[in-house]
Amino acid sequence: MQAPSRLVEDSTKDIYVVRRDGLTTQLEVNKIRTVVNWACRGLSANSIALEAHLTTRLRPGITTGEIQDNLIGCALDLCSPEEPDWRQVAGRLHIWSLWKDTQVARGYQYGYYAQTVHDKVQSGEYDRRILIYTPEELEIANTWINPDWDADYDYAGAVLLTKRYLLTNELPQEAFLTCALLIASVELPENRLTWARKFYEAIARRQISLATPILANLRIPNGSLASCFITAMDDNLESIFDNIHDAARISKNGGGVGVNLSRIRATGSWVMGKKNASGGVVPWIKLLNDTAIAVNQGGRRAGAVTVSLDIWHLDLPEFLEMQTENGDVRRKAYDVFPQLVVSDEFMRRVQADTEWTLVDPYEVRTRLGIELASTWGEEFERAFNQIEASLDKSITLYKRVNARLLFKQVMRTQLETGMPYLWFKDTVNRANPNQHKGYIPSGNLCQESWSNVKPGEEAHTCNLVSINLANLEDEQRPEICQIAVRILDNTIELTSPPFAASATHNAKYRTIGVGCMGLADWLAKRHLTYTHLQEISNLFEDIGYYCTAVSMELAKERGAYPAFAGSEWSKGNLIGAKPPTWFKQHALFPERFLQLSQDIQQYGIRNSHITAIAPNTSSSLVQGCTASVLPVYSKFFYEKWAKGSVPIAPPYIRDNLWFYVENKTLDQKKVIKAIATIQQWIDTGISMELLFNLNAGVYFPDEPERCLTAVDIFETIMLAWELGCKAIYYIRTVQKDSFKESNEQCVACAN
Repeated sequence: MQAPSRLVEDSTKDIYVVRRDGLTTQLEVNKIRTVVNWACRGLSANSIALEAHLTTRLRPGITTGEIQDNLIGCALDLCSPEEPDWRQVAGRLHIWSLWKDTQVARGYQYGYYAQTVHDKVQSGEYDRRILIYTPEELEIANTWINPDWDADYDYAGAVLLTKRYLLTNELPQEAFLTCALLIASVELPENRLTWARKFYEAIARRQISLATPILANLRIPNGSLASCFITAMDDNLESIFDNIHDAARISKNGGGVGVNLSRIRATGSWVMGKKNASGGVVPWIKLLNDTAIAVNQGGRRAGAVTVSLDIWHLDLPEFLEMQTENGDVRRKAYDVFPQLVVSDEFMRRVQADTEWTLVDPYEVRTRLGIELASTWGEEFERAFNQIEASLDKSITLYKRVNARLLFKQVMRTQLETGMPYLWFKDTVNRANPNQHKGYIPSGNLCQESWSNVKPGEEAHTCNLVSINLANLEDEQRPEICQIAVRILDNTIELTSPPFAASATHNAKYRTIGVGCMGLADWLAKRHLTYTHLQEISNLFEDIGYYCTAVSMELAKERGAYPAFAGSEWSKGNLIGAKPPTWFKQHALFPERFLQLSQDIQQYGIRNSHITAIAPNTSSSLVQGCTASVLPVYSKFFYEKWAKGSVPIAPPYIRDNLWFYVENKTLDQKKVIKAIATIQQWIDTGISMELLFNLNAGVYFPDEPERCLTAVDIFETIMLAWELGCKAIYYIRTVQKDSFKESNEQCVACAN
């Protein structure tokens, strides 16, 4: 019997191919074999099997690009849970095509970085700020490039990288190096190259993931680098339309925006002294909805806007119905992401099964002098008690409802549409280090980043990166945290804020968000699970400490953020405004936190918020790890793309199959306990999705007929609030053994 490679040679004697430069030549099997052997190098993938699968796809006149696409298709067909490495073979083949296409287009691949910079600056593709480096310095930077790092991507990652992030005729390492050089351009001249190399190697080795706006916009002129924005509408036309305009400008630059509407008067309220004249919040939400569609981020995708409303607002029932199928279609908004701002007082009344009151903020403001949207904690409770004591006296426009029934309505909407997100206002504001300067009204698009907002004056603005735990050794943790914080602090100097209130906030608070991805991989490599809460706590204690300490060191070097005086940081309170005594009781190494508290009081801190864990849904594919800090949905599954199904699997599945816990069958109370453990060490928030499997017997193996009930889901959500989680992102469900996605994954904010 002939070997497969012999069969390939026999079947291709008379085949000619069209090269990428348009010339025709005889097919040379050895060239194909060289590429196949390179793509399979170091992997448990048999190159001969790939050659054999190719024979039926060859024909006279085939292009070399088609041959490469056929090889990719064959590799994807061979992929399985038993042989997951074919994903990486396909990724390498895709990168090989990129190399060849780039060479034909511009005449070279790697090795001529200074020429690439010159050409792209001249064509207007690169920001001219890169020319702060001399040609000699660019030649030095060229020596850092390692083309082998391009071979680290699986197919999903390689395609996303090339399609979403690379410019025309640009190679991956050139993009990463240019980003690194620009980020380092704000360093002192004598230190620029040193930091640039550290930044480049951390990015190129996939130890740090730049958020989409940074990776996509930093290289281009006048790009906005911030991922997350939050604005708030005041109850007047000027503020409302300013916010809509700001949302459009944010969307244009690829950011995700949160808009709080809790100050807007309710349906039936007074306008110009006339009762029943107000149409409430929904008409303004519809304008935001249509703006998100119209301003489509340069044609890449529709804009992304989360609209938030406090749980006491009279328009709440209609707000919950905005995306359901029933009701008046003129009062629907299907392209925004609703968010419910929830107070502790409401949650306590849900627990107690007592009454709750929905009110009009305009009447409360004009009759009682209370701006209810700006209150939280004990101040809110006093104000709310005063309002309820004034019902049928000063307050006439209201509705009394049962708190638990209202919460059940929220849950029904979540199970039907995946939303609204839940954002726990008191929990967040208690942890706000800048209580002396205001309050936080709501969360951002992905429910992990927020800070003070003042309508028309300050709009929360935050830049993000994520540490890839899958590719990080424990001893590298301090240096990677140092690099991550420094990258983000530098980007604040480089970004072009899209409107004035964003620029004001950026300068005043210097908010950043260092996140993490690949926790499921980190656990699997160590044969741990999500129930190992102490090990998880130890990991994030380290990350919280190192990131905070780096920001303190930056304050020594560059000065504290302008609003530092009077902040919780200035009082010695650390991560989440916790006093030093908390760290004595809960930290594995409390002494370092006690010293850090003293150092921050003496030297200040550079950034008001430092850590925030984004969902990383798309960028985790590029990074070759599991998304964020959540369990992997499934150990191996296919994702539908435009050109077919793409296999998705964690990076270490081959050697650690049994240690990857599948979220689709995991009790979500375990997820909540893990997230609550992490949250102790993260000063902002964590994007936490909850995934409920509605099939019989999944959570109850001893009761095969038992399904998850509404009571089970209710208790799970209540647990998240009780344990101090700050927000709940999407609610997703698994039905009939298939993944039912309630909405598209968020790609606008972090990724």
